[in-house]
Formats: sequence, structure tokens, C-alpha cells
Amino acid sequence: MLPLRDNVPTRQFPIITVALIAANVLFYVLYERGGLQAAAGPVNELAFHPCEVNDSCRVMGADWPLTAFTSMFMHADIIHLGGNMLFLWIFGNNVEDALGRVRYLLWYLAAGIAATALQTIVTLGWGSAQDAAIPNLGASGAIAGVLGAYFVLLPRASVLTAFILGFIFFLREIPAILFLGVWIVFQLWQGGFSLVQPAQGGGVAFFAHIGGFAFGALTIRLARARTPLRPSY
Repeated sequence: MLPLRDNVPTRQFPIITVALIAANVLFYVLYERGGLQAAAGPVNELAFHPCEVNDSCRVMGADWPLTAFTSMFMHADIIHLGGNMLFLWIFGNNVEDALGRVRYLLWYLAAGIAATALQTIVTLGWGSAQDAAIPNLGASGAIAGVLGAYFVLLPRASVLTAFILGFIFFLREIPAILFLGVWIVFQLWQGGFSLVQPAQGGGVAFFAHIGGFAFGALTIRLARARTPLRPSY
């Protein structure tokens, strides 16, 4: 399932959401230059390594309190970047509208930290030393916070969704509560499976997604400055 747009307007142009997208794209272009294989230096220096938290490894580069932030703006490849930015654009503008610009930026970064924290706890508690040394990177944890907030604020919104099943492609509008509900159930399912059979050499940080989503869903009503606009139809 690939979201294309929703049906909820905003009161003003989402400057912070656009700025976050621009920052992610700029970071990718300037520092990663085409992905992980071409950017081993920046990845090791600026990505977050769980093993640094308990001093079980030593990675040359910035200390982990800083890389917990810089890793939010790094992506493995253009597909990773494009998918994350699509989700941020579609769902972030309405969350920004509910929070206000400055509060939204701070809340977004906090969601990313919460996501990283849960992934780190799970990795150090149940993963191997090799798992803990794998660099964590990507905006998806913070964006999962946006999805959790949208799930609570706008469950009755509609999301125009592209369904791709092999050579079959079709579009359909589905309720946001269904789209995001399926998304988080998949993360929970895959997260549990990854504990039983972890991916060799890395993979998707499902517990970062779960942590970010939970943070967003649990904090948005406390953090919001106003109610978002209703769906246009």
C-alpha cells in the first residue's frame, strides 16, 4: 500500500514539514552521495550505533547523543528517502497544523528520540553484539510518530492509496484508521518475528517504528495547540 494524498486541508502552508523534507534531501545529497556503499564514512560517523550506549563497541565519529539526531536525516538509498518523505508530506502537514510550527518541530525530534530509544532497548536486550554494532539511520522513527498522531487526530480522514500486487495496480480511498491500523499491525508482527529470526547484517528497525508510533499516539492530545480541520468530504 502506497499513500498518495489525504482529504484533510490545512490552515496554512506546512513550512516545517517542507523544511524537514528539504533537510533530509539535502543531507542525502551532500553527505551520502548515492547511498550506503558510497558513503561508508558518513554512515559510520553520523549514524547511531546502539552498542555505543553501553560502551560495548567503539565507533569513530560523533558521540551517540549527537548521532541520535543526525541519524534521523540519513537514508540508505533513494527509495528509502523517497518513501519516508512521501509519508511525511501526506501526514505531517496536518499534524503540524494541529501543533503549530515550533511545537511540531520539537515534538517531531522527540518522536525520533523515542523511536531510537525503544529500538536500542530491544537491540541491547535481545540482539547480538553484531546487531548492536549495525548503524541505525532514517527518518522513519520520527515519521512513525507523525503517523501515530494522525491515527488519533484524524481517524475518519480518507487516504488515496495505490495497491500494487505484482502486475496489478489500482487506486482506492480507504479510511486513515484502516491504512494506519494495517501499517502498525504489520510493524508489530514483523517486530515480533525479528526477535525470533533477526535479519543478518541489518534490516528494517521495526521497533523504532513501534516506538515512534506509540509516542505520537500517546502524546499528541497533550501537545496539540488546536484541533485539525475536518476532512473536506
